[in-house]
Amino acid sequence: MIWLILLPWLALTAHTAVNAVLLRRLPRTPVTTTERVAVLLPLRDEASRVTPCLEALLAQRGVPGLTIHVLDDGSTDGTAEVVRAIAGDKVSLLTGAGLPPGWLGKPHACQQLADATKNADILAFVDADVVLEPDAIAQAVTTMRELRVTLLSPYPRIVGAGSALIQPLLQWSWLTFLPLRAMERSPRPSLAAAGGQWLMIDAEGYRRAGGHAAVRTEVLEDIALARRIKRSGGRIALADGSAAATCHMYSTWPELTAGYTKSLWASFGSAPAASTVVAFLLFLYALPAAATPILAVTGSGALAVVTLCAYLLGVTGRVITAAATGAKAWPAALAHPISIILFARLIARSFRLRRQGALTWRGRPV
Repeated sequence: MIWLILLPWLALTAHTAVNAVLLRRLPRTPVTTTERVAVLLPLRDEASRVTPCLEALLAQRGVPGLTIHVLDDGSTDGTAEVVRAIAGDKVSLLTGAGLPPGWLGKPHACQQLADATKNADILAFVDADVVLEPDAIAQAVTTMRELRVTLLSPYPRIVGAGSALIQPLLQWSWLTFLPLRAMERSPRPSLAAAGGQWLMIDAEGYRRAGGHAAVRTEVLEDIALARRIKRSGGRIALADGSAAATCHMYSTWPELTAGYTKSLWASFGSAPAASTVVAFLLFLYALPAAATPILAVTGSGALAVVTLCAYLLGVTGRVITAAATGAKAWPAALAHPISIILFARLIARSFRLRRQGALTWRGRPV
């Protein structure tokens, strides 16, 4: 009967495996679409890393109706000059307006870009740290129309700082805890997920949902927008975009810490809810690894085997996620308990700085 203890770990790992099989994937072959697609690229102080992103956008193929719109959101590092040097008149370069009261920076920049786009069928929001393969936009449009969804979130392969320990936790959490097919079918706004690095949105559905103006105060504007789309009658889907795009989110651990700290507090609704989630994750994925050697040396051999199996099931979930999303599994999967502990510390830091009113991003208060 002692083995019944493992049922939660077995169930969650099995759910990860099922989701990995069901995960939507973009076509792996070149495709062509007649849809009019507007790529919208908001920039703020991105002179040092916008070049690969912009060059990849200019190299897109299979979308004859593609236009590229770039917004310089008050940059002070010469971002606009870099864009002009790379793209010239191949893109529409806008100068962002000042941030109005009641708006956060990214929603305001995205809304300005959307407002400047009049004739597109699909809006493709792309961050400056994303580099798309030449057929990525066409492949995403094809997938989006085949699924008949309003919003498609093709999650890119993450590289850079934290790409082994911290960054894969997002995909792992989706595959482990989120019923992907039910999310697609359900009209419930609470059952929604999206990654703002690269979003494909039907233009009419975007306007019907209120656009970014409807999520102007949201730190996690991507998830909030997905929920608004559901509320307006639209459908959403996640897809593995690892073969079509890479995202170099953070170059250093301090950058990663700052990036996660600014937004993690908004992921849980409240501090008590966050505490509950953290305790749950630590119990499931950190405690077994710590308990196994202690139980083994204190003579509780059978229970030590159970906790070892629980730890290995957690590792298996990370391996399945890595295989499904184009990430490297080893040796990071073995350090899954460490990933969970680091994540818990980032959550605590986010709530602490939120209470102190000390959260900022790109020189603006959050």
